[in-house]
Amino acid sequence: MLKIEELYVSYGPVEAIHGISIEVKEKEIVSILGSNGAGKSTILKTISGILKPKKGVITLNNKVINDLDPSQIVKMGVTHIPEGRHIFPNLTIKENLILGGYFLKENEVKKQMDYVTNIFPILKERLNSKAGSLSGGEQQMLVIGRGLMSKPKLLLLDEPSLGLSPKLVSTIFETLKTLNQNESLPILLVEQNAKKALQISDRSYILVNGKIVLSGKSEDLIEKEEVKKLYLGR
Repeated sequence: MLKIEELYVSYGPVEAIHGISIEVKEKEIVSILGSNGAGKSTILKTISGILKPKKGVITLNNKVINDLDPSQIVKMGVTHIPEGRHIFPNLTIKENLILGGYFLKENEVKKQMDYVTNIFPILKERLNSKAGSLSGGEQQMLVIGRGLMSKPKLLLLDEPSLGLSPKLVSTIFETLKTLNQNESLPILLVEQNAKKALQISDRSYILVNGKIVLSGKSEDLIEKEEVKKLYLGR
């Protein structure tokens, strides 16, 4: 589905990503784990076209997407939900969702909104409320819902658990797992909550200073002593 080969990304003269290779297969959840500043968000921004690679190739279904604009990449089915819940607080929940499906035909928007609000019933109850009135957890549901409005074939998620209570974190991760299983939606997940990410993902990559230092099946990585010590608090 997605293949990244020997990717290098720089911010001016500073190289942030050093020759990494990652792939996401159909129906997989793949997680990228690492501390702050490791380069996790940079990878997602490069896939979605916000940043351009210095070297390397990114292919989506065997089509090279390195030089495409973000809007073209969205139309190919890649939806990037960034860190920080960037909602439009002065617009209603309904208006935020409509913006997520901006290139859908008019008759598709209503159908997709029904689909999204069935996943997150709290959004259906408050469609005409200002998005800024939502709690942090509700805002996270809104940004995921807004991402789903574009009918993605691949979902890029950056730190969906950030700033949420443990109960809400569990709800969000259960929703992601359900989307993956019921809709066969591939997900590339960037996350600092290593335990939750390893529990729901099929495979994982561990990033340190812009380099992949470990990769493999999540169920195997969760048993590795270095992973337990550095990321699971054991």
